[in-house]
Amino acid sequence: MLYEHMDKLEAIGLDLFCAALFFCIGMAIKEVLQKGDIPPFGKKMVWLVLFLGCTGFLTKGLIQLTWHNTI
Repeated sequence: MLYEHMDKLEAIGLDLFCAALFFCIGMAIKEVLQKGDIPPFGKKMVWLVLFLGCTGFLTKGLIQLTWHNTI
């Protein structure tokens, strides 16, 4: 039974790994921004870029999901 669902398990594991990676990157950036002397505009730009990267990753996943379901 496990071998039948190996593709789904790998996909879920990869998604969870990438989500954990984004979380760790966010926490590291938060710590650097707190300890550094960064102006508020710079902090907003850093979070905007991180948010756009995460949004791009989620969009790619949704496109892949719809692409595989239509073929």
